[in-house]
Amino acid sequence: MARFLDVHPENPQPRLLEQVVTALRDEDALIAYPTDSGYALGCRIGNRDGRDRILRIRGLDERHHFTLMCRDFSQMGQLVHVDNSAFRTIKSATPGPYTFILPATPEVPRRLLHPRKRTVGVRIPDHVFDQALLEALGEALLTSSLILPGEDEPRTMGWEIKEELDHLVDIVVEAGETPAEPTTVIDWSEGVPEVLRVGAGDPARFVA
Repeated sequence: MARFLDVHPENPQPRLLEQVVTALRDEDALIAYPTDSGYALGCRIGNRDGRDRILRIRGLDERHHFTLMCRDFSQMGQLVHVDNSAFRTIKSATPGPYTFILPATPEVPRRLLHPRKRTVGVRIPDHVFDQALLEALGEALLTSSLILPGEDEPRTMGWEIKEELDHLVDIVVEAGETPAEPTTVIDWSEGVPEVLRVGAGDPARFVA
């Protein structure tokens, strides 16, 4: 049965943050948590079982493009290669509701990469709880939008997730209102931006 944590949306309680961090680190927990583009599923990058659980919950196969949730641009730069042509534009768009697909560095486990392109998604959220969690955790989080099979939008209500996924996740975090629109996805792996999905972020800045 999942733990339900009601976190203050503007001032996350340190003791609740510590509960989430401890569960992620010591228990290989899978969490459902709010972001600036709906709820997401998250676990530590090295959590193999957590990755597989995300795929099962979402009904996805091994070709799914995973995303790494990063606290800031510096952390992102340790996980993906950002060339000079992309650097300024991506930096100006973060934090925000964008996911960028970029070539991964050796820091990223191969099981998280696109099998052919060796790429991974990265994003920096504009969300108080996410930033507080990432700071307390001290590392990026493996994440995927909580879009269930047959649905088109991420979940937005923590109590609904608790009821439906009670035995499939370990922690559900509630932290105020959550938008229902997923991120805008930009593939920059070939040196030029390609908009793969239009979501919460304005794609105009990436279109020539």
